[in-house]
Amino acid sequence: MVNGCFVFFVFSIVYLGMIFGRLPRLALDRTGIVLLGAIVLLATGKASLEGGRSGIDVPTILLLFGFMVISAQFRLGGFYSEVSRRIGALSASPQLVLGAVVGASALMSALLTNDVVCLAMTPVLGAGCIRRELNPLPFLLALACASNIGSALTLIGNPQNMLIGQYLSLSFGGYMLFAAPPVLLSLLFLWGIVLFLFRGRWTLEMEDHRVDERPFDSWQTLKGCVVLTIVVGMFLFSSLPRDLTALGAAGILLLSRKMASRRTLEIVDWQLLLLFLGLFVVNAAFEAAGGLEILKELLESAGVSLSSPAWLYGVTTLLSNLVSNVPAVMLLLPIVRDVPQAGYILAVSSTFAGNMLLVGSIANIIVAGEAERMGIRFDWKQHALVGVPVTLISLAAGLACLRLF
Repeated sequence: MVNGCFVFFVFSIVYLGMIFGRLPRLALDRTGIVLLGAIVLLATGKASLEGGRSGIDVPTILLLFGFMVISAQFRLGGFYSEVSRRIGALSASPQLVLGAVVGASALMSALLTNDVVCLAMTPVLGAGCIRRELNPLPFLLALACASNIGSALTLIGNPQNMLIGQYLSLSFGGYMLFAAPPVLLSLLFLWGIVLFLFRGRWTLEMEDHRVDERPFDSWQTLKGCVVLTIVVGMFLFSSLPRDLTALGAAGILLLSRKMASRRTLEIVDWQLLLLFLGLFVVNAAFEAAGGLEILKELLESAGVSLSSPAWLYGVTTLLSNLVSNVPAVMLLLPIVRDVPQAGYILAVSSTFAGNMLLVGSIANIIVAGEAERMGIRFDWKQHALVGVPVTLISLAAGLACLRLF
């Protein structure tokens, strides 16, 4: 019992740190907090890296790494910057430009990591808006929300969907058929909501802001497109393991005479990989100590049944906004692994929930941070005006489709 109490204490500290983003008087971010918790459990013998006791899902880590390399290929090839430049230079009305931002960012986020899409597009798109004397705020809000919504379309659009797909062995094509209607409806509502909120406020004069734009390399982009198309095709029509397929694709892209592997690997999000590894260790120790059973009993005593789609939707949404969607999914997955359609519910609700608050998604934080560096005001209130209604509509659409699926 003493051992269990110690594990529960470390687990609580880790998840409280995830909620508040830091620990008092310590310069630790969320990744540092999770990693420290895992180290404490390993050092005290409450967790182990031997055999299956670590809880680390190696296929998920490999799949995530593989797609980080694929995303890096497009970024180094200047693909994201080129798309942003072309959208910013469109000779169309602001309303149509907004539609192009929503569509392009959603599509790219469905096939590549939404965080990378936002990181690469925000400064170039913002600078393009400023040059055209367009108010950049509605376009950046649309970019953040659309990238989150679009990433819900596939099992490779974001890290939590990769984990869910691997853990529950979901059908790649089957999930897309389920997710497509709520994603498309959400994108249309997002476009309409931004149009309504910013009517009459499309122009704004700001000081021109120079950004370092990556030059477009058509060959490297073509190489990335061919590899990505083959990978998605294999996911749809082949039974080969997705993690090994993605890892093989990464290996092919690293074979280059011009693009140094060091540059590619520098773009890989090692912080996110460490966050995953640490959470796997912490959550496995918590489960081994009986924590998941206690948590499930507490929820049931409060009348909360995670076997109910509506309750699972609600709990996932709340938890995703408290601790972020990746930790929320990692905690809930073992509890609901036998619940029918749990994978669909977790993937859609945790992703859509990321739009509700500015801190609900890393993609939101990235866009806000890049916008601030350009002198563009982007606070949580402005985000909530768009994010809250879009999230509620997205979740409602997802729940409706779940009942029809």
